[in-house]
Amino acid sequence: MCGICGFTGTLPEAKTVLERMKETIRHRGPDSEGSYQDAGISMGFRRLSLVDLQHGEQPMKGSKDDLVLTFNGEIYNHCELRRQLEEKGCRFTTQSDTEVLLHGYAVWGVNLLPKLRGMFAFVIWDKKKQSVFGARDPFGIKPFYYTIQKKQLIYGSEIKAILQHPDVPKQVNREALENYLTFQYSVLPETFFKGIFKLPSAHYFLFQNGCIQMKSYWEPRFEADNSKTLDQYADEIERAVQDSVHVHTQADVEVGSFLSSGVDSSYLAASYPGTKTFTVGFDYSEYNEISYAQELSEKLHLQNYHQIISADTYWDSLPQIQYYMDEPLADPAAVALYFVSKNASQYVKAALSGEGADELFGGYNIYHEPQALRPLTCLPDSVRQVLGKVGQILPHIKGKNYLIRGSKYLSERFIGNAFLFNEEERHRLLRQETVHYDHKEITRDYYKKAALWDEITQVQYIDLNLWLVGDILLKADKMSMANSLEVRVPFLDQKVYEVARHLPTQYRVSHKQTKVAMRLAANKHLPERVAAKKKLGFPVPIRIWLRQEPYYQRVKEAFLSDTAKQYFKTKELMRYLDEHKAEKADNSRKIWAIYFFLIWHQVYFET
Repeated sequence: MCGICGFTGTLPEAKTVLERMKETIRHRGPDSEGSYQDAGISMGFRRLSLVDLQHGEQPMKGSKDDLVLTFNGEIYNHCELRRQLEEKGCRFTTQSDTEVLLHGYAVWGVNLLPKLRGMFAFVIWDKKKQSVFGARDPFGIKPFYYTIQKKQLIYGSEIKAILQHPDVPKQVNREALENYLTFQYSVLPETFFKGIFKLPSAHYFLFQNGCIQMKSYWEPRFEADNSKTLDQYADEIERAVQDSVHVHTQADVEVGSFLSSGVDSSYLAASYPGTKTFTVGFDYSEYNEISYAQELSEKLHLQNYHQIISADTYWDSLPQIQYYMDEPLADPAAVALYFVSKNASQYVKAALSGEGADELFGGYNIYHEPQALRPLTCLPDSVRQVLGKVGQILPHIKGKNYLIRGSKYLSERFIGNAFLFNEEERHRLLRQETVHYDHKEITRDYYKKAALWDEITQVQYIDLNLWLVGDILLKADKMSMANSLEVRVPFLDQKVYEVARHLPTQYRVSHKQTKVAMRLAANKHLPERVAAKKKLGFPVPIRIWLRQEPYYQRVKEAFLSDTAKQYFKTKELMRYLDEHKAEKADNSRKIWAIYFFLIWHQVYFET
């Protein structure tokens, strides 16, 4: 696991700029660093050593010095690919997966990408063609950012590295803010920094002569196979997960495992051959999973390392968290991930984590909604519209939201696991809007591709393409690498995916349960009460804290600041905050989104 950065073209101070870029991502690779520079490019690298500790240094040159590569990630099938390449005449000098990528690209070109089993973001400089080839893994586990300035490519594992280049302006992207207020995360290809973009997951690019060409090489597809029983699918899941855990724990250093009270991390911990699990909790019984983690670890003969996060510790860490995050992310669980990663990094250099299981196997509680709303969604449109209008005028009573959501089409009501401000609310809140914006524009193409699937599968597809990469994997990467820890995600493995995508819908989500088949597989290792446990996520007591005076005052100060007045209508901000404090409404998620944006702005534009 590493950090990469670089830029094409020449600068008088190219060496100094590259060193600054590398220094900003030192946390991604504190073990060593490297550089490559010629007349066409400057490439930087920071290394966190996990495989072939004595070799595998980067940037790595090809055998003819015509190709130069920097790579962030892990290729779990590199030994298999090495054998195939050796049969084609390639000669290796290290045991690293980096060299496999280099030879693989030389032999197979872009056809290398579907052969890779792992997580990656890499660039290859072709000296003869004066071109840069780059790619990102299928699920978007590893990040890659870029910008083109003065017809030159500038790139990095983190935005903060790109900002060190003198040709990169630092400007807030207001359109990103508008989308963020609805989605909870930065959902657009263009980031919160105007002109800096994300390479989408499962995409590669070629940059040459000042122009960039980009193309997708893979996309997730569900194809239900009803020929197998639930038990047969549970057995297939078990085999795939055990194989994935095996390859994800291959390293020349010790690998640990995160452990919450959920089935995902519990299944991994029960399957994992190591000895250490890591947990954090808060000083509230409903937000503390430590006792559960200790109990399960003891049963599995593992050592659990845990930590209680106090409210002050949590709140005081927010500016530092936001620095590492690069962009605002209104997910309170990101901070908990930071602390569990910090705890784990004291003992191991890599840890397993359960990201991706919910999106592949149907684990989120909201996936029940298409079934729950069916009594309304099967009614004629005209009747649904009337019921929706009735719901709008009702006071805040049970059933109000059911009527409102049931009156809407799926594409209107579901954009992912978070839906914060709608168009009307955002219009009342923002001081200046950049464009007429409809949240359905972001999801429209995905719904078109998924149109022939049932509604549960459609929402999974939306989450796989947007929520997973924009929220779940973003915070896993940024919070772990902030602590120089590699997080590995065995559920987001091509072999696990191949089983999951064929599951019939009823083996993913039933009327009573989520992740039906996966829980049955996990039950082979876990007590039934654990395997059947309801999805909680990473519970954080934000709702409670925002009603306590010290933290209410912190947010109030931010909401009344000059920065807040620049972007928002202060009266509307305070309405959300005061209604929440008075317990007239639960506005915690909306408040948190705005507050985190203001912290981000302070970190990147006011200091």
